[in-house]
Amino acid sequence: MDVVEKIKSQLNSSPVVLFMKGTPDFPQCGFSAQTVAALRAVGADFKSVNIFEEPELREALKRYSNWPTYPQLYVNGELVGGCDIALEMYKSGELKKLLAEAGAVTA
Repeated sequence: MDVVEKIKSQLNSSPVVLFMKGTPDFPQCGFSAQTVAALRAVGADFKSVNIFEEPELREALKRYSNWPTYPQLYVNGELVGGCDIALEMYKSGELKKLLAEAGAVTA
């Protein structure tokens, strides 16, 4: 499986996928930690991928998404954005609405 197929497979494995530095319980950068906090605050069920475990994926994902930084939040296979966008959406209530529509928020 080439790296692009692997990215697509991960995106298809869950309605919400967060490519991040570290893990939700042990984030390795502040932006990843803030994004996880926003997802947890709205009660989101999400899958995370630690980009440090796969350097090839880390570089390929930047090209795939045309987004140069991490974390990268995807909903239903579509890039939502990084930390700043996720936090803005959280503050406005849009994040919870989007995730609920994706079936990723349990009441």
